[in-house]
Amino acid sequence: MALLSFFRDFCRAMEENSLKERTAKGILWGGMSNGLMQLMGAVFGLVLLRYLTPADQGKVAMLNIFAALASALQESGFIAALCNRKEPTHEEYNSVFWFNILVSLTLYAVLWFCAPLIADFYGDSDLTPLARVLFLGFLLSGLGTVQRAYLFGHLMVRQTSICSLSAMFVSGIVGVTMAVQGFAHWAIVAQAVCFVLVTQLAAWHFSPWRPTAPRTLAPAWKMFGFSSKLMLTNIVNICNLHAFSVLLGKFFGDHTAGVYSTARKWSDMASGTINSMVTGVAQPTLAQVADETGRYRQVFRKMLRFVSFVSFPAMLGLGLVAQEFILLAGGEKWRESGMLLSLLCIHGAFVPITTLYSNLTISRGRSGINMGCTIAQCLAVWAGLLLLYPYGLLPMVIYFVTLNIAWLLIWQWWARRLTGLTFAEALKDTMPFLGFTLLVLGATWWLTRGIGSLWLLLLSRILIASVLYAGIMWVSGAKIMRETIHYIFNRHR
Repeated sequence: MALLSFFRDFCRAMEENSLKERTAKGILWGGMSNGLMQLMGAVFGLVLLRYLTPADQGKVAMLNIFAALASALQESGFIAALCNRKEPTHEEYNSVFWFNILVSLTLYAVLWFCAPLIADFYGDSDLTPLARVLFLGFLLSGLGTVQRAYLFGHLMVRQTSICSLSAMFVSGIVGVTMAVQGFAHWAIVAQAVCFVLVTQLAAWHFSPWRPTAPRTLAPAWKMFGFSSKLMLTNIVNICNLHAFSVLLGKFFGDHTAGVYSTARKWSDMASGTINSMVTGVAQPTLAQVADETGRYRQVFRKMLRFVSFVSFPAMLGLGLVAQEFILLAGGEKWRESGMLLSLLCIHGAFVPITTLYSNLTISRGRSGINMGCTIAQCLAVWAGLLLLYPYGLLPMVIYFVTLNIAWLLIWQWWARRLTGLTFAEALKDTMPFLGFTLLVLGATWWLTRGIGSLWLLLLSRILIASVLYAGIMWVSGAKIMRETIHYIFNRHR
């Protein structure tokens, strides 16, 4: 609590309103918030691992794609569209609000009646009632889309962080309580719906904007040309993200789907901490300097260095201890998830970089490029997985990881077209951190290879890798590390 109080006072003490200060505060609050969220999520997740089986996780994982697609259709890209407008009017906010309400009700009615068809697709009748309750999440989400857009567009990262933390805490308590009481997969569904509900209530509390009686949807339709591309991009991203759950649930059953989804969950939980730091400030910040090419490129490169500085050691370090972590957390029933987690952490290390490039295209007003790249990537993922599924899960995961990393070359090509950022500059900003990370992890593995105790091995690897990486960064004179330390401890300057 003392640490949280310090950071709260620290953020409030900064009174400068420059773009640099607001961006730094956004990253700081985003990092704190998501760090705490992932910590809470990890604690609740550890309990759930003990009380749930891979089949329980798999049932919900097979449904997540439908809930996520409905949520993307409901939101329709309007959060980013409203953010990209310099000063959205009340009429624009109001039009988007009622548009989302209408779409949410329509989609929920459709999916209510489609739930038995989804259950038939997977051959599991338990999924019908499960789906109808889980889909309440996107229905509730529609009530707070504009409020969240207001907080996002005004860089109110602290308030957004409180919304997320409150939702994580309350929903985690609900999920764990139900799991302990033996509700199995229903515990996961209740946790998901509760998280959405609390998030929307908190967003309404912090956002000063309130809807009025609907008069016209015309402003929403005017923005739809831009937002629809983001919506389609989001839909494709969801298909990419949940491809495994659908294919594994269909061809291998809920156990295998649960094994993979658990590994993916922990990988996403870790990379999400870094990724959300980026998404919370990248687009609003980059959009404000979009007219200054030189400054834009400078801001983007500094973000790229910071992301690489944090993401590579965090994610690849998790991959190093994945097997020990999974066995200690969930026991032998989750052993299969350990190796998958190690592979997925390689992918997770590059996810924040991909997100940063994606925000670059959006902030330049080129949502069509973002959409096209994402669609092509998704098609490549699905094609490869459909060809490889007869050979088992491992080749599918290796292909998925390799393709997503290689796709960064496509994003970089567009970054050069839009901003002049060269491939050499991108390598200069990222590769030193990747190289140092691999060196540190290699040394850590060699130093700890003889340790037999899982607990001692886990703790030793975390401690040694952390000390080595921090030491190498300091001795090598990494500018981003010194700037980060300077910002935290010399905030007034």
